[in-house]
Amino acid sequence: MRYYPRNYNVFEDMFDDLFPKASYSDNLMRTDVYEKNGYYNLDIELPGYNKEDVQMDIVDGYLNIKATHNVSNEEKDAKGNLVRSERRFGSCSRSFYVGENIKAEDIKAKFENGMLNIVLPSKEQKSIESKQIVTIE
Repeated sequence: MRYYPRNYNVFEDMFDDLFPKASYSDNLMRTDVYEKNGYYNLDIELPGYNKEDVQMDIVDGYLNIKATHNVSNEEKDAKGNLVRSERRFGSCSRSFYVGENIKAEDIKAKFENGMLNIVLPSKEQKSIESKQIVTIE
């Protein structure tokens, strides 16, 4: 015999099975931020994304990061009939205020194995343009 608490709701249990709560946060960029040797380091998890899926820019003192991917897998039988089709579309974005005086060329960004590492100076810089594109290695 299975025990169900008094406030157990079958509908909520069924909904949680169909749409696990963990999936609601899948579009978040989990980020560790720390300061080391006069630089801020941001380690951002982007599992399932490739370097080409990620864009970064600086606008009005905000470092904006956006990742977008569209993956489609189709399998066909020998006659060319569709047997299976799976698609995964997703995007996520995040912004960090880094100050009005950070230059794009002062930011080092590296993407490897689903992890984006960004290093930027923590000291004040001279005033610069309002929008710049950041290159990812």
